[in-house]
Amino acid sequence: MITETDAVSFRQKLGEMLNQVQYRHDSVVINKDGKPVAALVDARLFECIRRMQARFDALCQRLEAGFATVPEAQGLAEIDAAVNEERA
Repeated sequence: MITETDAVSFRQKLGEMLNQVQYRHDSVVINKDGKPVAALVDARLFECIRRMQARFDALCQRLEAGFATVPEAQGLAEIDAAVNEERA
C-alpha cells in the first residue's frame, strides 16, 4: 500500500511511518506544497531499485557507445521513421 502525507505530518509521525514501511512493507510518499518530493520505501525495495538503475545505466552506456559514430541528425531521422512506421 502507498500512503501519502505532507512533510509536517510525516515529521510528527516518523516512528509510525517507519514501522509501516518496515513491518508492512508499505511505501510513504511525502508531499510538500501538494507535490510529491520524496518517498520512504522498504530497504529491500530500495536495493532492488538501485540494482535496476545500475543495469539501466549500463545499458544506456552500451547503447550510446554503439551509436557514437552515427551523426545526430541521421539518428533522429531514423527514430522518426521507425515511429512513423509503427504508427501507420
